[in-house]
Amino acid sequence: MFDALSLSALPPEDEALRPALRTLIAGAIADLPLHRRARSWQGFDAAFSRKLGQAGYLGLSLPKEYGGIGRGPFTRFVVVEELLSAGAPVAGHWIADRQSGPLILHYGTEEQRRFYLPRISRGEALFCIGMSEPGSGSDLASVRSRADLQKDGSWLLNGQKIWTTNAMHSDYMIALVRTSGTNEDRQSGLSQVIVDLTLPGITIRPIVDLTGDAHFAEVFFDDVRLTPDALIGEEGQGWRQVTAELAFERSGPERIYSSVVLIDAWVRHLDAAGRKDSATLRLVGTLTAQLAVLREMSLAVTARLVEGESPVVEASLMKDIGTGFEQAVPQLIGDDLASNPDEPVDAELYRTLLYVTHIAPSFSLRGGTREILRGIIARGLGLR
Repeated sequence: MFDALSLSALPPEDEALRPALRTLIAGAIADLPLHRRARSWQGFDAAFSRKLGQAGYLGLSLPKEYGGIGRGPFTRFVVVEELLSAGAPVAGHWIADRQSGPLILHYGTEEQRRFYLPRISRGEALFCIGMSEPGSGSDLASVRSRADLQKDGSWLLNGQKIWTTNAMHSDYMIALVRTSGTNEDRQSGLSQVIVDLTLPGITIRPIVDLTGDAHFAEVFFDDVRLTPDALIGEEGQGWRQVTAELAFERSGPERIYSSVVLIDAWVRHLDAAGRKDSATLRLVGTLTAQLAVLREMSLAVTARLVEGESPVVEASLMKDIGTGFEQAVPQLIGDDLASNPDEPVDAELYRTLLYVTHIAPSFSLRGGTREILRGIIARGLGLR
């Protein structure tokens, strides 16, 4: 499988984006305490998302004719890397920019492209993803929410989604639903529809997680009437489309930087404490080396996207290894601090460590569980 990944480098024109972007980000995070910056994925700030759009940092891979910037996945890699490394609040535009925009570009109608893509590029259309359901989890082929075609061409949607990130803050959901056949048909008969979350019949309930935050939600559909143009792509081809969409979600630098604010804070603590023993240096070196290798893997998968490919298996491998690294970080740093009990530790570092420790189990859940990913990898290797 690794034969499909080649060492790649970011183009100089993309690297050149970093100084101006860092200045913009610095203004956004100046008043954020460390434990809030560690919430980068969950940090919702619609005003900051619009500011990014106005500055030309959203819609990077979308064509200019649809309001995008006309660059590509490498450009977005740089922007995402800078945002997450600094702990900027990205939740507002995150899903629309990463997945919904490219999905609509590839599978949407011309009318859908012209309506949604400029708004996404300006940070004015916020999207969530409706995939998981009660009893289904990551087994998306078993979704029960159903949109039935009506005589007038509209769709009548009923069902429930759960673990939907930021549904309560979003304008639209792209939902995977059954439009034909029965649940026993599995991947057949599934489609993707765009749901305006202001429509009658929709109830959104936030879910408070272990950290006390509420960025997940459950969403109920009760006879929700969707217009005929809600369908994305072909009816019954939702499984193929959603599989390709997940390659955007699973391969990027977001799968390796969830704990990086904590790493940076811990290294600053080590500097302040003057601790340079061999065990400490070995741990710092190990985390740095692992992060560097994962970054190269993510770049290699991004290069496949640049070539117009859909590296589903490689992206799954990237996410599985990357989230394993992210989850190991808080335990390793916690053990290190506990092993030096006489060393003064700033309270804000403790708060950040506690937050990342609490949220880390979710790293391997979002975007497909570890078990689902390993099934995809096994099939890619011809083992099942």
